[in-house]
Amino acid sequence: MNSGTEITDADGHPVAVTITAGGPAPRDPAGPGPAAPAAPAEDFVPLSRIGIRLTPPTGELLWSCTPEAARELAAELLRAAEETENAPEGHPVTVEAGRLRRGDVRDGNRAMTVESARTDGSTVHVTWKSGAGRTWTQAYAADAAIALKRRLPEGR
Repeated sequence: MNSGTEITDADGHPVAVTITAGGPAPRDPAGPGPAAPAAPAEDFVPLSRIGIRLTPPTGELLWSCTPEAARELAAELLRAAEETENAPEGHPVTVEAGRLRRGDVRDGNRAMTVESARTDGSTVHVTWKSGAGRTWTQAYAADAAIALKRRLPEGR
């Protein structure tokens, strides 16, 4: 499976990433091709591995890992993505409560994300979701200034 993601090397060059079930074939140190299995082909059972092939302009990197290690890597990537998305981008943005959108992240020491915002006359009812998954609703005047750490682009 080719990831199609935009991964780059340290110099900013694109790197193709291919993920496969079963892992890459082991390399024979004596030559460029895959090593032959030690047992006859009918007795050879490949290890349950995940193959990761990175192809930067400078060459090819072949890695493999167990499904458990792949899940741990995926969890760490998700954690890093959330941390990066929730990191302040300089100065907080201030918006009126009536202009809050789903996905906006409140500025502060704890992650609070807008789940929904409903206007009822001059009052806005905002449902927030914490990083731990707890939700609650708060009411604000429609023109109340709310400081945001991150704002998603329009249309998301």
